[in-house]
Amino acid sequence: MAGRSLLAGLVLLGALALSAWPTVPAGKLEEGSLGGRRIWVYTPPGYDAAAKTPYDLLIAFDGREYVEDIALPAILDALLAEKKAPAFVAVLIDNGTGAPRLADLGNRESFAAFLSGQLIPYVRERWTVTRDPRHTIVAGSSAGGLAAAFVAYRHPEVFGNVLSQSGAFWRGPEASNEPPFEWLTGQYAASPRKDTRFVLEVGSRESAGALGGSAPSILEANRRLRDTLLRKGYDVAYTEVPDGTHSTETWRARLPAMIARMLSAPSP
Repeated sequence: MAGRSLLAGLVLLGALALSAWPTVPAGKLEEGSLGGRRIWVYTPPGYDAAAKTPYDLLIAFDGREYVEDIALPAILDALLAEKKAPAFVAVLIDNGTGAPRLADLGNRESFAAFLSGQLIPYVRERWTVTRDPRHTIVAGSSAGGLAAAFVAYRHPEVFGNVLSQSGAFWRGPEASNEPPFEWLTGQYAASPRKDTRFVLEVGSRESAGALGGSAPSILEANRRLRDTLLRKGYDVAYTEVPDGTHSTETWRARLPAMIARMLSAPSP
């Protein structure tokens, strides 16, 4: 395996295998808080606050998980070292667990307003980041993937790229566990096309119906969202991961390739 690239190694073994690969320059991770939530801001190695060209921006939900379990900062370091991605500033937002998490991530208007009205202005004031939605990615897994597609639907002028892993697109509006299920898919179907790109992945084993079978499965809901977006003319890259499960292990191993794929997609 000595000749294998860093990116291929990450995809094969997951981000926690980084110690098996040659050291790459590491970015900086700062922890803070905003709006009652913990946030982490990653700046790439060699970050220059006076740079003439602003840095691309990545927003990720479930921040603690993406810092500790998925190791997004290390993934961005490796992608940059291999020239598979530009230098990103990334903001990882801690959404808690249980009901407080869904209060943020379950198609919530208040969370979309927090992102567009507080978080993005806060980041733009303090770091040299893009204002171009085509260079801004919003990302998450499970309910975080749902939230990524929702906030891009509400604010396409801010978020031009959606990266979703096992998005919980079966959910209703405002964190509801009741019908109408797949509410966001219906919103995309009924609305004019927006200039948003999507990279969607779901595990082939995510076929059990949600809520004990009374709601659609994550696999079914991802397929229907994909079909809806394609009918509307959106740029969509979709993958069903063989034997993929609803787990950080699947998400961690797949995330490097997803980011690289998103960046290789044509602009809208």
